[in-house]
Amino acid sequence: MKNELNIKELSTAEIKEKLDVERNMYQKMLMTHAVSPLENPNTIKESRKKIARFLTELRAREIAEQKQN
Repeated sequence: MKNELNIKELSTAEIKEKLDVERNMYQKMLMTHAVSPLENPNTIKESRKKIARFLTELRAREIAEQKQN
């Protein structure tokens, strides 16, 4: 998948930064959608998936680091 390749190429700090940005955008989308419907509500679903991908990659790196020690 295209997203997986890009995420794996990023450093851990960059992933954490993008995760924070994506979480903020997700919260804003939820608030906006509660007040008035979004034009494309599927963006909420896509945002959740991006957050999950970032967290999965961070966890995989954490496990790999533990195995090395």
